[in-house]
Amino acid sequence: MRPPLDRPKLERFLRALGQRVRGEGRIYLTGGATALLHDWRAMTIDIDLKADPEPSGFFEAIASLKDELSVNVELAAPDQFIPPLPGWRERSLFIVHHGELDFFHYDPYSQALSKLERGHSRDLADVAAMLRLGLIQTGKLEELFGKIQQDLIRYPAVDPGSFRDAVMSFIHTHPNA
Repeated sequence: MRPPLDRPKLERFLRALGQRVRGEGRIYLTGGATALLHDWRAMTIDIDLKADPEPSGFFEAIASLKDELSVNVELAAPDQFIPPLPGWRERSLFIVHHGELDFFHYDPYSQALSKLERGHSRDLADVAAMLRLGLIQTGKLEELFGKIQQDLIRYPAVDPGSFRDAVMSFIHTHPNA
């Protein structure tokens, strides 16, 4: 078992990944990595990321860096668990450029909806932090949820009624402008 990951180790990983890949690409961070870089959590278990497009040497770099830096890396993004939100790339937030890679926070609304669907207490706290920091707004969250409802049938692990209830419950208990 590898130790928890803090912000300095995450930043070392991003720099090293940018130095080792052999081509251009975009890397989208999600979950605990977003929480670390926005300072609402001090530690996380792993680095969840998505490459789009995948640069040459991406998988080889991850394979060596996870051992060298003693980090867990998961290829995971919200669009694996819920339908992709329209405009997610445009809403993704730029973090830094290293080598030929641009690093982004995966769209905060996609992250928030994915976390609300899962419904774990840490996920709910993360969504509340995103709201508090101004990364999301409840009206836009509800609007974007409405745009993916018809596609939920493509995600058999998701119960559409429970998901809608979770989104509406969050919105009603965390109103904002």
